[in-house]
Amino acid sequence: MKRIYLVVLILSALATACKKAKVSPEPEIPVTPVTPVPPVNNDLPVEAKDGVVFINNGTSAIVTIYAPLKKSVALIGEFNNWQATVMKNTKDGNVWWVQVDNLNPNTEYAYQFLVDDNLKVADPYCEKVLDQSNDSYIDNTTYPGLKPYPVGKTTGIVSVMQGNKSLYTWKNSNGFIRPAKNNLVVYELLLRDFTNEHNYASTLEKLDYLVGLGINAIELMPVNEFEGNLSWGYNPSFYFAPDKYYGTKPALQNFIDECHGRGIAVILDMVLNHSFGQSPMVQLYFDQSSGKPLATSPWFNSNATHPYNVGYDFNHESSATKTFAKNVMKFWMQEYKIDGFRFDLSKGFTQKASVGDEAFSAYDAGRIAIWKDYNNYIRSIDANNFYVILEHFADATEEKVLADEGMMLWNNLNVNMNEATMGWLNNSDFSWAFFAKHGFGKSENLVNFIESHDEERTMYKNLAYGNASATYDVKNLATALKREEMAAALLFAIPGPKMIWQFEELGYDISIDFNGRTGNKPIHWEYFQQKERKALYNTYSKIINLKKKNNIFNAVDATYNLSSGIKYVKLIEGSNTVVVIGNFDVVSKEAIIDFGAGGTWYDAIGGGSITLYGNSYNKILVPGEYHIYSRTALNGG
Repeated sequence: MKRIYLVVLILSALATACKKAKVSPEPEIPVTPVTPVPPVNNDLPVEAKDGVVFINNGTSAIVTIYAPLKKSVALIGEFNNWQATVMKNTKDGNVWWVQVDNLNPNTEYAYQFLVDDNLKVADPYCEKVLDQSNDSYIDNTTYPGLKPYPVGKTTGIVSVMQGNKSLYTWKNSNGFIRPAKNNLVVYELLLRDFTNEHNYASTLEKLDYLVGLGINAIELMPVNEFEGNLSWGYNPSFYFAPDKYYGTKPALQNFIDECHGRGIAVILDMVLNHSFGQSPMVQLYFDQSSGKPLATSPWFNSNATHPYNVGYDFNHESSATKTFAKNVMKFWMQEYKIDGFRFDLSKGFTQKASVGDEAFSAYDAGRIAIWKDYNNYIRSIDANNFYVILEHFADATEEKVLADEGMMLWNNLNVNMNEATMGWLNNSDFSWAFFAKHGFGKSENLVNFIESHDEERTMYKNLAYGNASATYDVKNLATALKREEMAAALLFAIPGPKMIWQFEELGYDISIDFNGRTGNKPIHWEYFQQKERKALYNTYSKIINLKKKNNIFNAVDATYNLSSGIKYVKLIEGSNTVVVIGNFDVVSKEAIIDFGAGGTWYDAIGGGSITLYGNSYNKILVPGEYHIYSRTALNGG
């Protein structure tokens, strides 16, 4: 079957997220020049690490920055009245460092690096930044007591450090057991468009709603610092700092902790294919005339190696990039106790130049080696069922190698399943959802979804383009919602982990292109009060609980026919058999299916039971009719 590639996904979702920032000069505030000095053989103190480390009970800080080939680097900030303090250079010329003393451990200090007397950048490793252009739009409820930008003292993004930061006390996470991969039901969530307050506290207030739905994992779209405030987050600039538009660091930690307390894993969407121009790592080695990173950059390619890159492309074979990426992964795993990463555009982790999707997707041994290395590193930190999910969409033979290593691969069913829900059958075969079609050895490595942030809403297309016959019309809201129920029943009948895009369970029907592809979307919590939409939510909840409570939905023995109007999946485990069946046509159709045994069969959706006098099920199904039959009654049915 022809693969579905997310070409529009990559180009539109990221390119529109924010205009690509040019690294252009701002009006400068004078800083005492630093006389360039030759590299001095100053070994790093044993306590030093990338960024800032506090010593002497927080009254001193050792500040470092990795900046090879620079002539001079100085530290400027509130601790020296924004006058340059010359930094020492290690004997290999790569790292610059200085110790700052006489600090108040309870004070937040703004600081930057002054590089070669002409460039001011923030600390790539800082956990908080100040942005004069965007911070004023963050309200005090979302981020109480936000430190003001040092207006008149400097320009550009500013780092913040503090010796005695309040440490979050974890309540639930140490005893949390992550759901098995096969039983994973992920809810992809964009904080910006989930609640009007767009913060962790308001999202926590909806946790009962998500628990009721039955999901056991939340995948947060990128929450590390990105350019601007209104974004999908795929334009990252700082990787250790949570974006303040969604709340504080403790608020994020509390959100994760509370999710764990409710049995919900938290997966972070991580964007390490590229960075945007606000990144100090981009700015440190940037050619203004060409608008590209310099060839001397330790991290970035001057020209992207693949056709779907936006922003500035990481050189994924660079040791500097690998060190940085691993530090990012380790930080979020340890500091926030997250349960997994969904890696954006993982297929882009290559130095093999390609033009066009076919070449880009072809088997790439170098890319495989990079992902094996990262996966092994992650497992060295946390081997306890940590989820590594790749948005890969490469050649099936390459994905098989990654799956064999335990990584999980996104599998997009949007086009084919949406054709089915609209009642157009020629391209409605979604059997690509079965792991065996990919050559995988386990269903747990294939994450199937009907919708994601990158896809058009199926309900939008149902209502706009749905098929009709006589009085049966998919463009009718109640009819379209019922067909969404049927699609969910078939999706969750297929063994393996699943993902839902936020409000899919309510039949959200606003186009992805409303207000621009990545623009803010209306938040329709009133949908939950509407009878037909609440019925869809209830059906999702019932089907999800059937999956989680009955091992047969991960059965190895599965047969199916998904190519015609009557679609079914048949699962066998031990003495039990489950058959999920639906009529995706817009006219009545006869279903003739070998159930394998006669006698009583229980209907988990419609209730009651049927009796077969032989192995064959023969029944006329009206359009949109579906059933979940089982040989023995199901738990949660």
